[in-house]
Amino acid sequence: MSSPSPLPLPRVGCGAAILRDGALLLVLRLRQPEAGHWGLPGGKVDWGETTRATCAREIAEELGLIITPGPLLCVADTIDLGDGGHWVAPVYLVEDSVGEPAVMEPQALGGCGWFPLDALPSPLTAATVAAVDALKTWNRQP
Repeated sequence: MSSPSPLPLPRVGCGAAILRDGALLLVLRLRQPEAGHWGLPGGKVDWGETTRATCAREIAEELGLIITPGPLLCVADTIDLGDGGHWVAPVYLVEDSVGEPAVMEPQALGGCGWFPLDALPSPLTAATVAAVDALKTWNRQP
């Protein structure tokens, strides 16, 4: 008799809500999860790496931007029971970035751009929806 397969474990990623002049930086994902969706730049956390360090590293690798992750904006869950994927991702607010974004990983990203919060492209990733919802109330928090 074989033992039951262990349940898959959630994976940890992180993202950055990078704002400049009232616009949010988004990337067009070419890979799963959520391929074909616009989302926050970021990526998976490597063993022994803090989520803040991951955030800065991933943004530099993907877009060539230098950032310092600011306060935690929200924690986003992306759960796809169809493919068994489950990601947990802290999203950091970034209001200071150095450089102009450029796609450095064309196999993973189909483009990037700055979008006003009231004119976002569609479809958006689940994490991006959570971050935009958090941004709407961010300035109202004490």
